[in-house]
Amino acid sequence: MEWQLVLLLIFGSLMILMATGMPVAFCFMFINLVGMYVFFGLTGLEQLIISMYRTLNTFILLPIPLFILMGEVLFHSGIAPVLIKTLDKWLGRLPGRLSLLAVASGTLFSTLTGTSLASVAMLGSVLVPEMEQQGYKKSMTLGPILGSGGLAMMIPPSALAVLCGAIAEISIGKILIAIIIPGLVMAAIYAAYIITRCWLQPSIAPTYVIPPIPLSKKLLATARYVIPQGIVIFLCIGVIFLGVTTPSEAAATGSIGTIILALCYRRLNWEVLKKAITGTISVTGMLFLIIAGATAFSQILAYSGASASLSALVTGLPVAPIIIIMVMQVVILFLGCFMDVVSIMMITLPIFVPVVLSREFHHHLV
Repeated sequence: MEWQLVLLLIFGSLMILMATGMPVAFCFMFINLVGMYVFFGLTGLEQLIISMYRTLNTFILLPIPLFILMGEVLFHSGIAPVLIKTLDKWLGRLPGRLSLLAVASGTLFSTLTGTSLASVAMLGSVLVPEMEQQGYKKSMTLGPILGSGGLAMMIPPSALAVLCGAIAEISIGKILIAIIIPGLVMAAIYAAYIITRCWLQPSIAPTYVIPPIPLSKKLLATARYVIPQGIVIFLCIGVIFLGVTTPSEAAATGSIGTIILALCYRRLNWEVLKKAITGTISVTGMLFLIIAGATAFSQILAYSGASASLSALVTGLPVAPIIIIMVMQVVILFLGCFMDVVSIMMITLPIFVPVVLSREFHHHLV
């Protein structure tokens, strides 16, 4: 069977299953079961189980539950509103100040939570009521909050970065360090856009009277709530930069730091801890199932010859490598219109990574 037909059958079947409303992870598992049976018979099913076990039974995935635990503790302990109020004291009368506060808070929370879901939930619950009360339009209410949630995927600790590294077999430490600058650049662009848009269209984010706050109170609140978070950030990210710990060990120190922070603010009790652990287990279980499915899916594409053939086809095209990268971005942008980010990673990484890592392609990029 030609590899083009194999690729069409695999992705066509996957799209049909997803259209039925079946959970994405189960869609991939079904394709994996059928694919392994078709290519290898009953032996393939046994090999699938072994492959899934080897994929999940690795130390490299340990940061995922620990990063998620950080976000769950931050969310359920209620530290977020206090941090937001502290940042709010410094913004003054800037155009679109509440939208800017969403971006600033999203950037800050990104260093304490491993998932965008926790970040968006915290920002939405605290800022949306105030934004609506002050007459903010939805473009300046929901837009900055949802956009800032994406920063949690870019600024470490990031469970999705670990997931990406695990599926693509990229160094977790390197990918966590590499995404910091792009994440901060994203935050700066968000802020610049909000200020410019609100300056040109003041009606979308009306100004309102802000009582003056003494500098001493600002400094006191910063020392009490922001600086301790800086210590947690160092325990999670700084130790990786210094080469003191591995990403897994850094995730452990960051989780301990977050728990101690909640304990010091007297916001940690058994109920909060129970909710945080339950949420962590739920999200981690889903992500691990996705990792297992994605790894097996990549192996099926490799066994069928589709990955190698597609990689050879793409690298043989008479175009610059940057054009291929741009096409990949367009594909991801299109998929993002109707799929979640984890599903997109599962579908695209098994195809894109062999192309990017091919010798000739990588040589031109470097």
